[in-house]
Amino acid sequence: MMEKSISLEKDGTICIQKNTRGRGTTLYLTRHGQTEWNLEGRLQGRRNSPLTPQGLLHASWLGESLAQTQLDAVYSSTSPRALQTAEILRGDRALEVKGLDALQEIDMGDWEGRVGAEIEATSPDDYHAFWNTPHLYEPTNGGESFVQLGERVIPAIERILEAHPGGHILVVTHAGVLNLLMTAFHGLPISEMWKPPILQSTCLCKIVYGVDGAVVELHGDVSHYRAQA
Repeated sequence: MMEKSISLEKDGTICIQKNTRGRGTTLYLTRHGQTEWNLEGRLQGRRNSPLTPQGLLHASWLGESLAQTQLDAVYSSTSPRALQTAEILRGDRALEVKGLDALQEIDMGDWEGRVGAEIEATSPDDYHAFWNTPHLYEPTNGGESFVQLGERVIPAIERILEAHPGGHILVVTHAGVLNLLMTAFHGLPISEMWKPPILQSTCLCKIVYGVDGAVVELHGDVSHYRAQA
């Protein structure tokens, strides 16, 4: 069993432990392709919205970029938008896309399907906390806090890493999840999770486990994007 490399403390601080037993493991993390609700400015959370033509195009570009990259396992949130993205990225590899509920986006309760301006008008304090002081955000909408998100997502990533020591793993998830995880890999507190870079659809993050533990090699990379006429 690998030593625990990621942990969530009781105060919400995320800790990355030096872990050399997983040396050689490479973790690729990405966000699903753009959706119709992304374009409309609607919060999605656990609810789903179809990928747009642009979202499908971005996923195909990333898939082409990763075509010669070794992948030993592909995991995805069970949200349809993430699963569809993962299937595109898998390409012709003989791998199962393993869907995990634990990789779903933060539950936003009754905010889901509503535009930000409407939520801000009716719940200004909560909306401000969500985006500006995430470590203090305590939902009154029936959803999750970011600490609760971490308690769900971090053990899932640990289990994935433990299942594939020395492997090359792709995980397709969501903006909130990805921001929280990258904040953790950079050794920063949850309060910093919305700071730049902005994690665009199908952006690629890459974490490599070496002699010094987890090292971030890519964070929000969109070099697969192409100019469009």
